[in-house]
Amino acid sequence: MKKQVVNFLLNSEPVKIDADPAESLLNVLRENFNLFGTKAGCGRGECGACTVLIDGMPVNSCLVPLGKVEGCSVETIENLSSGEQYHPIQEAFVEKGAIQCGFCTPGMVMSAYALLKNNPQPTSLEIKTAISGNLCRCSGYKQIEEAILLAVESLKD
Repeated sequence: MKKQVVNFLLNSEPVKIDADPAESLLNVLRENFNLFGTKAGCGRGECGACTVLIDGMPVNSCLVPLGKVEGCSVETIENLSSGEQYHPIQEAFVEKGAIQCGFCTPGMVMSAYALLKNNPQPTSLEIKTAISGNLCRCSGYKQIEEAILLAVESLKD
């Protein structure tokens, strides 16, 4: 295993890690930084449970080699809440019952967060497109779409 120093921003904080640049970002987040909110799902980029933002764009962290985040900004679900205060998107997911088992929730929330940062007034189709890479086996997508629409209203205030 060849190691390399990789520097990046993690949840707005500069970090440096000496690790295998081919290691998945998902594994590094969980094993080296103890950020377990990013879920390890399929490991093939098909479920979206591991969605994080890299430079503001949602990506499946299981598919991103650590070396590719050199100089980037990586944002995980842990960065959305402040202490015990949840982000309005997280609150909306709870209120609308869009969390069920919760396994897909972090990835769904991060995809919704990326959408609303770039498009504060999305259409139903834009919401469906934004979360299309995230699989949910429990809640169905109706509650998730309703939660995102509720978050849109909450973020207006």
